[in-house]
Amino acid sequence: MERVPEKSVQLRRTGDVRTTRTKGWWSPLWVGLLSLPPVALLATAAWFGRLVRPGGDDWCFLPQVADGGLSGIVEKFYFVDNGRVSNAVLVWAYARFGVAGQQWFGLFSGVLVLALLWAFFATVLPKAGMRVPRGAPFLAASMVTVLFLLGSPNTYKTFYWPAASVSHTLPPVLACATAIPVLRATSRRGKILALLTVFVTGLVLGTLSEETSVVAVVTLGGALLLSIRVVPQARRRFLRLCCAAGITGTSIGCLILFASPGAQHRRERHYTVSALAPETLLASLRGFAHIVITCLTTWQYLGAVAVGLLLGLLARAPRNSLTPVKNQVLCAGVGAGVLLVSGYLCTVITYPAFGPTVATSTRLWNDYLLLYFLFLVFLGTLVARAWRHRVRRTGPAMTAAAGLCALVCLSLAVSLTTLETDMAVRAGKWDHQDSRLRSGAAAGARVLPYERMPLRQMTEPFGAGGRIVWPADCVADYYGLERVTQAARRP
Repeated sequence: MERVPEKSVQLRRTGDVRTTRTKGWWSPLWVGLLSLPPVALLATAAWFGRLVRPGGDDWCFLPQVADGGLSGIVEKFYFVDNGRVSNAVLVWAYARFGVAGQQWFGLFSGVLVLALLWAFFATVLPKAGMRVPRGAPFLAASMVTVLFLLGSPNTYKTFYWPAASVSHTLPPVLACATAIPVLRATSRRGKILALLTVFVTGLVLGTLSEETSVVAVVTLGGALLLSIRVVPQARRRFLRLCCAAGITGTSIGCLILFASPGAQHRRERHYTVSALAPETLLASLRGFAHIVITCLTTWQYLGAVAVGLLLGLLARAPRNSLTPVKNQVLCAGVGAGVLLVSGYLCTVITYPAFGPTVATSTRLWNDYLLLYFLFLVFLGTLVARAWRHRVRRTGPAMTAAAGLCALVCLSLAVSLTTLETDMAVRAGKWDHQDSRLRSGAAAGARVLPYERMPLRQMTEPFGAGGRIVWPADCVADYYGLERVTQAARRP
């Protein structure tokens, strides 16, 4: 009788469907090479952060933090601006360093997002029964980070503008990171710590970002629905407690924000229509439809599907550990529903302040865009599973997915280079004007002209043909002037 190799017997016993044809792809070296393009792109984007200069809300934050410190900015947010106390703390964290805080913010936030998503994938993949080579979680995290931070139609407001990042970019990442202690908790003490983490994070989110709070509550509601069929009985009760803690904490935070004097003042100043009015709901639906079409037709987002395909093809998972197909289909259906419901609700609650421009204010999409990328990664793993059950050779599919990831990074690099050129031009003009205004203020001038330097739809004084003066008063406060006037446009 022909002797069967011991390794083949072991593969049969574990039910591993991988063939030796893809052994080379399993090497951590190959996976590490695939991570180089997104990491290099992210490092380049962080280096370009040296060209960031204040604009928009920054003009008001910088003098407020310089004069009043943490207590001053928290008081201003809670009693005057919007009620977002946690947001005020994050603004103080970077604004206290002045212009340098603006420039270093991109590097710090990029590293933070990458680290949290890396920990997220390193936790989720083993819990899903996927044994992947070392470096695969980092590959997935780096691609999702690049897509999330640099794949936006307006990368400047998503990544480089701290005021928008702390409100719409970082909050969904923090919400996503709360899954890490929940999934890793095994002991009684670990479960208690996870419950506290989820509750406190929800409380912070409620006073940080209304839109991310909506996404978090809807997502937790979807998780409660999935727990009936997908989650094992032994973990079901703990998961439901975590969902309840998250929803409770977020709801309390939102109530604190909603009842604050700052939120009431904001509604009186900016809300011209009711969010629940029939015409608002219909207009929000049209705006959200535009957002959905834009996201579905942005081909760079296929990079998330490609990295999910790589994860699924690289994974070595015994057949008996794989989630049943019907449960995976159920997860995909609930995930799509959560995305649509949360995205539409975010559009509804922002429409009274932004009006029809809610469909083009791309920074508002970030509150649910991260969830969209994670959903695409999941869809990619489902495609990989179907491929492995029907096609013996997985090498061609891996090559195609790796090539698509590289092509996406190349496309984003081209757009980033264009943005860097525009940022460099504005930085040169800003530095020249900054020197002029400081010299004039030091010489005793009380009124000086200000030249507009718009970049990527950033708010500048004297916009809309000079009709919009804001934030000219903040510019004057920043330089210690009584007021600034609109400078004549250069020929």
